[in-house]
Amino acid sequence: MKSIFFSMVLVLSLLYCFAHFSNAAIPCGTVDMKAAACISFATGKDAKPSTACCSGLQQLAQSVKSVDDKKAICRCLKAGVKNFSGVQDKLLSQIPNACKIKVGFPVSMNTNCETLH
Repeated sequence: MKSIFFSMVLVLSLLYCFAHFSNAAIPCGTVDMKAAACISFATGKDAKPSTACCSGLQQLAQSVKSVDDKKAICRCLKAGVKNFSGVQDKLLSQIPNACKIKVGFPVSMNTNCETLH
């Protein structure tokens, strides 16, 4: 009887863990990889976002399944931008329109990711 109870608890615990981790937010490595091609535009080196930039950001936008995903992408982008000198906020804010992507929040180094909904 104890072994059946223990087995049930173990199975339920595993199911909970699987459900919890399958809903995990998008990792920064994925965000960085998808957004890397946008740096040339964001630093003013390119006159418009590249096809690779827009494609990567479109893939990110399509991967959003929850508010937590949106917040995670926002946090990753803000952290990633800090690694590159010369990124201009005014250029960052132009990327969604230039790529025809609706993100639902202002794209800026000053965006408070925690207030997104």
